[in-house]
Amino acid sequence: MSKRREGREAALQLLYSWQTLPAGVDQDLEEFWKLRRTDELVREHAIALYHGVKAHLTEIDQRLTACLENFSFDRLSAVDRNILRVALFEMFHDTKVPPVVSMNEAIEIAKRFGGEDSGRFVNGVLDRLIKEVSRSHR
Repeated sequence: MSKRREGREAALQLLYSWQTLPAGVDQDLEEFWKLRRTDELVREHAIALYHGVKAHLTEIDQRLTACLENFSFDRLSAVDRNILRVALFEMFHDTKVPPVVSMNEAIEIAKRFGGEDSGRFVNGVLDRLIKEVSRSHR
């Protein structure tokens, strides 16, 4: 597994923890890294994605909500929602990653961490949203 994918997966876990734990994860980042041992590059990438998603959360969730067809944002599983958030952050705010790479990575992570239909669902949502990315290196 690539270091970048490992960082995306760790960011997904951080976001999930942030949403589900009463105290959140910000106060316990060191504890998180004790449980999920990895190298510094993975850790830096995960933390950058985590903070990036949080910084752009309102805009990311608005984009996501607007593109859901016959489906409510509140009905998204926490895993699928956070996989999509990481992908949208990369697609719209990280110019170093081509949007199609973000999309493909999100689909693979959804297949690993999500439910039976998560890969297809994430693919469908991101396929609609990738058309909005204005960067030339789609």
